[in-house]
Amino acid sequence: MTTTIYGIRNCDTMKKARAWLDAREVPHAFHDYKASGIDRETLSRFVAALGWEAVLNRAGTTFRALPEEAKRGLNAEKAIALMLAQPSMIKRPVLDIDGRLTAGFRPEHYAKLFAV
Repeated sequence: MTTTIYGIRNCDTMKKARAWLDAREVPHAFHDYKASGIDRETLSRFVAALGWEAVLNRAGTTFRALPEEAKRGLNAEKAIALMLAQPSMIKRPVLDIDGRLTAGFRPEHYAKLFAV
């Protein structure tokens, strides 16, 4: 099983998700958006699988700080452009388990995903 967790190193939710994986000895790679960025192909795959509404973090300060005109008329393409420009707008974490994607961290959901 290949598992990659995508996010930002200093995010509290990311720290909780990575600690959960580490405590259960789930081998995983970590992709840091701030250090490594994200390409359109990967982000488009997230959006195709999960929907742009689930991938775009509208609750975060980066999104809330956008001018109203940037938030108006959101659709998949506009959301992808915003997230490519500022990866901190991507919901964290995005977990990729052998191509199956999930966004956000809930311990009970992770327990089901990894059957622990």
